[in-house]
Amino acid sequence: MTQAGLRPRMAGLHIWLGLVFGWLLYAVFLTGTLSYFREEITLWMQPELPQRSAPPASADAAALAQHWLAAHGGAARRWLIELPNQRRPLLEIAVWRNPGGAYPAFQRVALEPHTGLPNPGRQTRGGDFLYYFHFDLHMPWRSGRLLVGLATMAMLVALVSGVIVHKRIFSDFFTFRPGKGQRSWLDAHNVTGVLALPFHLMIAYSGLITLMTLYLPWSVDQAYRGNAQTFALEAALPNLPPPGAIGGAAKLIDLAPLIRAAEAAWAGAEAQERVGRIDVLWPQRQGSRILLIADDAGHISHHRNQFAHDGVSGARLGDDAAVSWMAATERALYGLHLGRFADWPLRWLFFVAGAACTAMAATGLLLWAAKRRRQATALHFGHRLVDVLNVASLAGLPIAVAVLFWANRLLPLDLPQRAWREGIAFFAAWGLAALHAALRPHLAAWREQLGLGALLCLALPLLNAFTTGRGLDASLAAGDWVFAGFDLCALAAGLLLAALAWRCRR
Repeated sequence: MTQAGLRPRMAGLHIWLGLVFGWLLYAVFLTGTLSYFREEITLWMQPELPQRSAPPASADAAALAQHWLAAHGGAARRWLIELPNQRRPLLEIAVWRNPGGAYPAFQRVALEPHTGLPNPGRQTRGGDFLYYFHFDLHMPWRSGRLLVGLATMAMLVALVSGVIVHKRIFSDFFTFRPGKGQRSWLDAHNVTGVLALPFHLMIAYSGLITLMTLYLPWSVDQAYRGNAQTFALEAALPNLPPPGAIGGAAKLIDLAPLIRAAEAAWAGAEAQERVGRIDVLWPQRQGSRILLIADDAGHISHHRNQFAHDGVSGARLGDDAAVSWMAATERALYGLHLGRFADWPLRWLFFVAGAACTAMAATGLLLWAAKRRRQATALHFGHRLVDVLNVASLAGLPIAVAVLFWANRLLPLDLPQRAWREGIAFFAAWGLAALHAALRPHLAAWREQLGLGALLCLALPLLNAFTTGRGLDASLAAGDWVFAGFDLCALAAGLLLAALAWRCRR
């Protein structure tokens, strides 16, 4: 195939993949970008918690978690303990009960790490709502993740085809002609696409890697006969001897001494290494296993220090010092995608690159609509459908996110299933935005939804101040940069939406 024939074919592939999956990718990019500050969003959504302070020793927090689990863990197959750190002040526990349903059923609880008492904050999923939405859409098990995976594969193809299509990819990076309609959207699409192209490629490919056994499960199913838990255990610690038949009840060894020994062993290689996660398999039974996993702060790779112990005797069974280059590559890509290793400047850089991804998807959709509107002698149903979906997704999703934060402040604190109702408010607002986009004229829908989104974001700091007493002025005076930063970002988002709404009026 000649180069002249290749580009038109790649252009068609790029355009139609971007159109079909663009709305979903926009939602994934927007919520994924916000998830870089997942812990900070959770803290803002639980204003009853005090300002962040130094976390307790890992061993002390683990002892409190084990005490709670001994009383409430029951016959669970797995315990997961997330120990507090500088960004996550609570002691978070998940108990895998798996009562025979189609997918694992986790009971989650958060404790105050110094006392072991229940979390004093309001019931909310916090930043986890946006984090899980960006890869499973809060759909039934597997279906949402498979849909996002399909969209991610389409994104990779669209990125490669976009590079082939652009003859002047570097010169286009320095070209922007505002106020030129379709040409302006094309310039904006080129700039946001080229600006963070390495990030776009990395985030798409690594996103597929994180769930590769879901998309390609056949080898695992064949080798492990459907026992995904055994596969996960051996993948995490390839040198760990497999347990024998799980026996009867047995007391789990105290976790605190094991944690102190692990942190002492890690201190020689890397100062101040802390245990961040404890994974207990088949707890309180003969043959149980305890995995101590280092905190991921400061580690680019998800390949962190780990120790495995017998759950009854406490004997050390292995570590993950020797892994294959394939496993090391997979864990490095996994860590790059999550970005948990990043300090504040680098996390903001990831945020900006994620915002460029979001803008790239949005401008591509707007470019398609603008180009077809200029070329068509009459607007058909397909054009109207694209216009409605553009408004409902590009303007409606920011409204839904803002409503999620408003619901967090306005719903009664003792409301049953309060966290679930926050999510209902999010989807209800998004659904109403789609209905509004379908009923109103095109430009009027843009103006009204962008204006509403601007109003919700600009008023959010005021709502926070009236309902919590931790307004922007008080947060700045106290040096509480979680609350101050959230309010400042809400104001910035509101000003951006207001500028776009004003542009639509013109």
